[in-house]
Amino acid sequence: MESRHRVVVGDAREMDVEDDAVELVVTSPPYPMIEMWDDQFAELSADAADALAAGDGAAAFDAMHEVLTEVWREVKRVLVPGGIACVNVGDATRKVDDSFRVYQNHARIVEAFAELGFEPLPDILWRKPTNSAAKFMGSGMIPPNAYVTLEHEYVLVFRNGSESRGFDPGDTARYESAYFWEERNRWFSDVWTDVTGTSQRMEGAGGASSEGGDSLGELRERSAAYPFAVPYRLINMYSVYGDTVLDPFWGTGTTSLAAMVAGRNSVGVELEAGFADAFGRRAADAPALSRKVATRRLDDHREFVARRREEGEELGYESETYDFPVTTKQEQSLTLYVVDEVTETDEGYRARHEPLER
Repeated sequence: MESRHRVVVGDAREMDVEDDAVELVVTSPPYPMIEMWDDQFAELSADAADALAAGDGAAAFDAMHEVLTEVWREVKRVLVPGGIACVNVGDATRKVDDSFRVYQNHARIVEAFAELGFEPLPDILWRKPTNSAAKFMGSGMIPPNAYVTLEHEYVLVFRNGSESRGFDPGDTARYESAYFWEERNRWFSDVWTDVTGTSQRMEGAGGASSEGGDSLGELRERSAAYPFAVPYRLINMYSVYGDTVLDPFWGTGTTSLAAMVAGRNSVGVELEAGFADAFGRRAADAPALSRKVATRRLDDHREFVARRREEGEELGYESETYDFPVTTKQEQSLTLYVVDEVTETDEGYRARHEPLER
């Protein structure tokens, strides 16, 4: 099996991607009203720049979301009917002039997608702890003027239209792409409390510096990249082998790396060419990372089987690929692939995959 990964340097409001070309969108856009993104929004929108200069937070918020809505229109165009779009976003708290308030980015994005004809599906919250020792705002221990901190982000999930994607009965790629029963129970919970630890284990290599230039770590900080575990889970949850995953706010390429590890194709759209140049170091680590991630999943399932046996329960079906039982008939064809080789192409990268045999 092969997967291809294209990187497009350009504006996501006018993507060089064909209509109905992708089955899944997984992205984390710049967050409106987070100061690190002010300059970028100001460059893309004169209205946002003017509102920020005038200290008009509400107008700046509206103008920034107008920029994002132009991208969501493009997402609508390139996503197949029934395809899924996952948007990772956080809300913002900010004082502009004399007004301190929360700017609810997630609510505005839900509204924009619904107006474009997407069906909002149940969303996910995941905890993103702050490292600040003084993270609480306001009057501290004296009521009533302290404020809670925002330590969670949303994964907003949308379907393109009212109908789900259709598959032929017994579609091989779909059944090979199954996840384990216990993974389903964890991944499809609406609150992820384990994603930080999982992502640190999965991320592995990929932070090397380059002489005389930005290190990948510095680029990642500038891009506010989300943890590898977030796109990796979403790609496994909402796509099958052979699908193409789009990230219109590509950054350091975490979504493409997750797609490569998961055995899917990907397209990334990114304004800054430096991010695309840096991705080669991450792609080179994909073989080792994919083997680590897939092996961990198999080991976790074996531990699950052992725990059930200790409780006196035997799982009801035998895997057709591996030497263990599974809980449901739908898992019998489940096959995990690992990256055997990554080569650079004119448009991006090509990965060759082989089944993980254990």
